Amino acid sequence: MSTEAASRPARHQVLYAHHLWLQQRFFAGLLLLAGVVATGIAIYQGQLFSPAFAVWLVYIPTGILLGGAILLYRWRSNLRVLDDGVRISSMLQNVVLDYDSIKSVKALPLRQHFQDKRSRMIAPIMKQHIDKPAVFIKVRGDETELAQIKKRLGIFRSRLMYDDTIAVPVPDADTVVWEISAHLPERLGQNQGGARRRKRKR
Repeated sequence: MSTEAASRPARHQVLYAHHLWLQQRFFAGLLLLAGVVATGIAIYQGQLFSPAFAVWLVYIPTGILLGGAILLYRWRSNLRVLDDGVRISSMLQNVVLDYDSIKSVKALPLRQHFQDKRSRMIAPIMKQHIDKPAVFIKVRGDETELAQIKKRLGIFRSRLMYDDTIAVPVPDADTVVWEISAHLPERLGQNQGGARRRKRKR
């Protein structure tokens, strides 16, 4: 393994996008399959370009485009801990939280981000993760700055951010919290929320 590959920041998958892919890939595959089967029948009957079968030809590229779009969205939606800050990426946008703007970072059950009226925002695709740890990042900023951050979080912005807190469900929240804490001032290092804190990198 090269030094460059070893030092490359890990991509921590945002689980909202991952489960959107798991949910929607069936429909993309169904469109593609229906288009292929109908086209095969049309070729067999010699009516490929007849009005009755022409519409089925659209199903093939539609299925491919839908599947490709949600797969790309899944790949693009991630959290990375960089030298200059924490980057949270979505399909077309990303936001970088510099370490000076982070008040605290903790690994807490995702359910804590959806208290009271916000409980109805829990998507069915995320119910299996609602009691698992997510990365809770509390950020500094006035209303305008916080609104700009939220705007760049993509289609799940309302679920990701509430007030000054961003809660990101990832496969291993404790690891992400330790990575972020290694870049924070000592006074914030205690705000990890995990079972045990790793030693700070020197």
